[in-house]
Amino acid sequence: MTTLSSEQIHEEVRQRYGRIADEFKLEVKGSCCETSSTSDCCSSSELYDLDISTLPEDVTGLSLGCGDPITLAELKPGQTVLDLGSGGGIDCFLAARQVGETGRVIGVDMTRSMLEKANRNKEKMGLENVEFHYGQIEALPLDAELVDVIVSNCVINLSPDKPAVFREAFRVLKPGGKIAVSDIVTQGRFSPEEKADMAAWTGCITGAEDVADYVAAIKAAGFSSISVRDKAHPDIELALSSRMEGPARWFSARVTAVKPLS
Repeated sequence: MTTLSSEQIHEEVRQRYGRIADEFKLEVKGSCCETSSTSDCCSSSELYDLDISTLPEDVTGLSLGCGDPITLAELKPGQTVLDLGSGGGIDCFLAARQVGETGRVIGVDMTRSMLEKANRNKEKMGLENVEFHYGQIEALPLDAELVDVIVSNCVINLSPDKPAVFREAFRVLKPGGKIAVSDIVTQGRFSPEEKADMAAWTGCITGAEDVADYVAAIKAAGFSSISVRDKAHPDIELALSSRMEGPARWFSARVTAVKPLS
């Protein structure tokens, strides 16, 4: 078994999503979870409670998420929103509608091909309140206490250093700000051999963490009021500290947390 470094994982992820952007065709819809034949969590036509029909097809077709963090975020006019791993920009564009002209939406992504797609679509849509930046979500190219809300859609599971992601999220949030994340998590842990499978990792599967480990990283960053719910059973709050034994069960989760006021 070969243990890959963080740099190697980043490069594998960058190459995979760069290829998706470069080879994208309208008749071939992208999906974060396309490596799994059993998942229905990533159908872009069914993910959103919001109306996405007015977005260009090369925005909705390049949606690679596993949920609807924009509805989860409950955005308000005038807020500043950050999207971690913004990809082709769908969640940024949806957020822009809700924060309005007085608001601001920032997307950060480490795949230049995705950023090019996002910027072209931004120009096509004539949006003035959206901007995209190149960078890694473990080291955000943004000032501290800049944003009101952070969203992310099926991206944090791809990171080799999830505690760093949440520390950075905490840093750039204003006091009282919140995160609203759709992500793949597990009950149970993948084996080292499964985690070494880069096709499964970059397909949003084996990079996923057990719920208890995921929540521990959020708590360690300083967040409070943490909530995790299975997308398939949104009315049930998951236990945040207990781990299941045996093979990992992965699922799409809705995760929220708040940065305390002091």
